[in-house]
Amino acid sequence: MFGRFVAGIGVGYALTIAPVYNSELAPTAARGFLTSFPEIFSNFGIGAIPSLFMGILVLIMPESPRWLVMKGRLGDAKQVLLKTSASTLEAESRLLAIQEAAGIPLDCTNDVVKVPKVEKGHEVWKELLLHPTPIVRRILLAAIGIHFFQQASGIDAVVLYSPRIFKKAGIVSESALLGATVAVGFVKTFAILISTFLLDKVGRRPLLLSSVGGMIVSVTLLAVGLTMVYQNPDKKLMWAISLSIAMVLFYVGFFSMGLGPITWVYSSEIYPLRLRAQGTSLGVGVNRLMSGIIGTTFLSMTKALTTGGSFFLFAGICVIAWLFFYKFLPETRGRNLEDMDALFGKKKQCSDEINNGHVELGTTSSKV
Repeated sequence: MFGRFVAGIGVGYALTIAPVYNSELAPTAARGFLTSFPEIFSNFGIGAIPSLFMGILVLIMPESPRWLVMKGRLGDAKQVLLKTSASTLEAESRLLAIQEAAGIPLDCTNDVVKVPKVEKGHEVWKELLLHPTPIVRRILLAAIGIHFFQQASGIDAVVLYSPRIFKKAGIVSESALLGATVAVGFVKTFAILISTFLLDKVGRRPLLLSSVGGMIVSVTLLAVGLTMVYQNPDKKLMWAISLSIAMVLFYVGFFSMGLGPITWVYSSEIYPLRLRAQGTSLGVGVNRLMSGIIGTTFLSMTKALTTGGSFFLFAGICVIAWLFFYKFLPETRGRNLEDMDALFGKKKQCSDEINNGHVELGTTSSKV
């Protein structure tokens, strides 16, 4: 129990830090590909030896260039950007955009410079939760919403209880149950791999909407198949059994090609620089809370609604999720992190802010 507690703390840190770190380090053209990697590795699971190996590698990993700029270490930030950019020109452009977002004058070229006063932790939380601007409110809604719907869609119920679902569908052989469960893991991994290569080519929004659309169809048909099996206990309806098994695989596949990895990519790239760490942690908290609620209530839900009825409920949630994503989540592919606020509201010109004697961290019109 103590080991699970410690592991849970580590996972919580990783789910917050890994997407933010990858999004801040990766060049714009490959940010989706690189930021979706944690979803791939978490699908394989991790043990003590790999964790030790990762702990050692962390010691030689470069610091986030955006964090370095926030500390006034422009020289170190430039060195990191030169290593992670396709050209010197791209590295310099990224550095200027980050400088502007951090409120550091663009003519400052020293390796170490004085940075503007940075908001303290409690001030950031106050801006996020108590007095958010309209732009921050829309960003917060999008980030919290995508994390909420990722888990409310019922994916953990399908993955955690897939053997039970297959039994409800009419599979009784242990070998068949094992084969079907292994197939779920294989489909999940394969779909995530496909997604990583399409995120920066197709875009987040098309993949997300098509993913949730596929989930709606597959979970609805799964509910139909399970309901028919439940209503005909004395008959072995092969078509309903086959439909249920196939739809579990399709549901997991559609989730893993879009909503699964995109949640972590999208929520880590839309916050302004000054709010990114705390904002991302809010989304992770909602994600883990919903995961726990679905995991602990699913069996009770199946008793109250039947297994088929439970998946009809998840289908309805997926419909709401599709409408939410269509309305509130703009495309972020190809956008510089410092330019994300343009997607969520009208931006003030940097010159106007400077004339007013105030520069907000994370507000810039620069694009890479």
